Amino acid sequence: MDTLISMRVFANVVEAGSFSGAADRLDMSRAMASKYVINLEDHLGTRLLNRTTRRLSLTESGTAYYERCVQIISDVQEAEQAAGQLTSTPRGTIKITMPVAYGLHRLGPVIADYVHRYPEVKLDISLNDRRLDLVEEGFDLAIRIGTLPESGLIARKLAVDRMVACASPAYLVQHGIPKVPADLARHSCLGYAYTSSGDEWHLRSDAMDAPIRIAGSIKANNGDMLRLAACNGAGIVFQPLFIVQDDLQAGRLVPILGEYTSIDLGIYAIYPSRKHLSAKVRTFVDFLVARLGAAPD
Repeated sequence: MDTLISMRVFANVVEAGSFSGAADRLDMSRAMASKYVINLEDHLGTRLLNRTTRRLSLTESGTAYYERCVQIISDVQEAEQAAGQLTSTPRGTIKITMPVAYGLHRLGPVIADYVHRYPEVKLDISLNDRRLDLVEEGFDLAIRIGTLPESGLIARKLAVDRMVACASPAYLVQHGIPKVPADLARHSCLGYAYTSSGDEWHLRSDAMDAPIRIAGSIKANNGDMLRLAACNGAGIVFQPLFIVQDDLQAGRLVPILGEYTSIDLGIYAIYPSRKHLSAKVRTFVDFLVARLGAAPD
């Protein structure tokens, strides 16, 4: 950085024809301008300017160096301008990771609307229920659901959803309807592999707040796989509303244990740093907040 400043001062001395003129241009003292050029000559090991009491003139080395300085300073200015535009104008590629089911059930239309509004932005999306390392794997942004671990990342809440226990009408006719969470021990409960609570479901009431250990014939790392299994009578699922909502409305699944509640699911946008956040990421997160910010039905 000191070398770049010295190059700017040197170029201004040449263009102004004097140290005083360069100092006025750069809003610094004449002595400071002279010091920058002297330090530059010492760094290069050659004289750049011939100095007399009346005028300055370029040496042969100075002439060649000045031409390169002008080009380098111009390149730096262009780079700074381009970087500034990326900060102020949404453009470029956003690399995003998000859970499979949430991406499919909630974000498809939102993403389409975003790229229509900001046509200079491209989205590179990785659908993955496994939590990936943003920094190590080069992601700009992650969508995550549930309790967040401690980290140095920035989290912005986008929406809230809730968990729903449900099963197909045929399953409930054959096996009976659980009345209290403890009844789940006698049922086939379809487990989600990536849940932080393992083989426990958390259903609460005023009289009870204890995890219920579950077991069943199917465990999978994808909520839609479990939803389809439940629709076909394989057992009971405990999944976010955004996964089972259409099946509940269509009657393919029936809610159970409705008087019991679970902890609300926070849905978050996660990114590495709030400082110097690019326009593409900032506008995308703002867009998600505006579109997803309603409470669940």
